[in-house]
Amino acid sequence: MKDSASRVYIAIGATDMRKSINGLSLLVADHFDLDLFSGSYFAFCNRRRDLVKILYWAENGFCLWMKRLEADVFRWPDSQEQVVELSPTSLDWLLHGLDVRQAHQRLDFSAVS
Repeated sequence: MKDSASRVYIAIGATDMRKSINGLSLLVADHFDLDLFSGSYFAFCNRRRDLVKILYWAENGFCLWMKRLEADVFRWPDSQEQVVELSPTSLDWLLHGLDVRQAHQRLDFSAVS
């Protein structure tokens, strides 16, 4: 990931992996109503959960990154939402085969008691 401040959006459910940059960018803009040019990462997974594509804008063009597993599956999150925001660390865990639902939740405190 280019920096830890980047936002990461995960498309929940299966995505048709025949889609390339144009098709995936239409999903982001039209279905998810997100800004393609924000520097955010948009991740998609296939039905078998053995292929992930990540789309992002890098200064002067789109980049499409892909990872295919040969003997395992990704622990892709389930949700009632169409798209879920994750931290860059959570995406890294997901790509390494970990289930992000088992991670500790982040706590934000405003004062010490």
